[in-house]
Amino acid sequence: MPPPSKKLGLWMATALVIGNILGAGILMVPASLAPYGWNALPGWGLTLVGTLCLAWVFAQLARRLPDAGGANGFMILGVGEGTAFLGSWGYFVSNFPSIAAIALTGISYLARLLPSVGQTRGATTALALGLIWLLTWVNLRGVRSGGAVQVVTTIVKLLPFVAVIGLAIWRLVGSRGAVLAPILPGSFSFGGTAAVGAFTLSTMLGFESATIAGNSVEHSERNVPRATMIGTIVSAAACIIVTCAIVLMLPAAQVTASNAPIADFIEVSWGRVAGAFVAVCAVVSCFGAVNGWLLVAGQTGAAMADAGSLSPWFGKRNSNGVPANSILLTAVSASLLTLLATTKAGVGAFNFAVLLVTATNIPIYLCCAAAALKLMADGRLPRSPVLTACAMVGVIFSVWAFYGTGLEALAWGAGLIAAGWPIYVMMRRRHAARAARMPAIAAAAAERAAPSEL
Repeated sequence: MPPPSKKLGLWMATALVIGNILGAGILMVPASLAPYGWNALPGWGLTLVGTLCLAWVFAQLARRLPDAGGANGFMILGVGEGTAFLGSWGYFVSNFPSIAAIALTGISYLARLLPSVGQTRGATTALALGLIWLLTWVNLRGVRSGGAVQVVTTIVKLLPFVAVIGLAIWRLVGSRGAVLAPILPGSFSFGGTAAVGAFTLSTMLGFESATIAGNSVEHSERNVPRATMIGTIVSAAACIIVTCAIVLMLPAAQVTASNAPIADFIEVSWGRVAGAFVAVCAVVSCFGAVNGWLLVAGQTGAAMADAGSLSPWFGKRNSNGVPANSILLTAVSASLLTLLATTKAGVGAFNFAVLLVTATNIPIYLCCAAAALKLMADGRLPRSPVLTACAMVGVIFSVWAFYGTGLEALAWGAGLIAAGWPIYVMMRRRHAARAARMPAIAAAAAERAAPSEL
């Protein structure tokens, strides 16, 4: 655990939340949502309610249990070590495809600025890998080094969102609503809304980032809840307005085929220079998101190691106080998935990674919401009607999100999570064997310490 002087302050923690939410999802999800049209509205409505409820659960658990060790500790206290391991391991491995998807998205926007990138064989993959390893080096230099990068990139990434929101309002008022896609029979459906929900949830992944990194946040009992709620509310407002504006104001076929839908939306009214500016900000946005998720991945692995769920190797800190092994393992795994994802094309590669990330993230949301209910039920946490309602909504929303991800993503996600179970079993056996040896070791030590009769 880093010393207080090297921890994240309130604004760095808030930037971590906003920066991780406003990463690749907001940049590419409009292309994924375009085929569903008006289903984006009810899908976003459900996601907003579910996400805010889950954010409140995480915030309150962090406020009331500041010494639990973050989300992994909440789950151990509430739902037991085995279930906590599955939730945390799923979250840990979800960072692998997430970082791959964000890096590829950043290079997609870069290709818009430099067409030769997209036209040169292997350039996209090479640059994505270079981005991952550059930010791995940044994170290995210390948690505040990663936090400083997060603050700067978050400020830059907010600029195109402000531009899109302003332009959307201007076009909507100027056309008196005529710019919106028409509402036709069949525009809304349960299946379409559920599918939208899976993608929109992927856009909001990251609201828990400050809680995950709680051990590295100064005055965590105060700053983590504030960072969680401020970051979630700001990000949700930006995500909803931006994605709905693009999906409902541009032709669906154009948005679906686009590798840079936000830049396309800006170019319609302000020309290629404005579109290029958005593309630059988008590259910076992905830069910051990769940085943030590497930081969170390292903290997740270290928390599990500190709890005894993973080998101490995962929690080993370098001279800068960061869990270097967990960060390096994440970088290697993300690099391999980057190579795999590039076998799919365009939006298909993004959708594959997004749904996989969502499927492996949901267990930690479900488990933390269930943990809050259990802790209140047995009196270890003060009962609160608001927290109870939010936790119940969080459980229902998590189950609904599972449905929306689809069978393929669920199968891949279940496989990734199940792959970690042998590690947990091995660690439990090791702890049991050590505990069984302790009486004999203590007896031998006492015998050596006893005075000799000679």
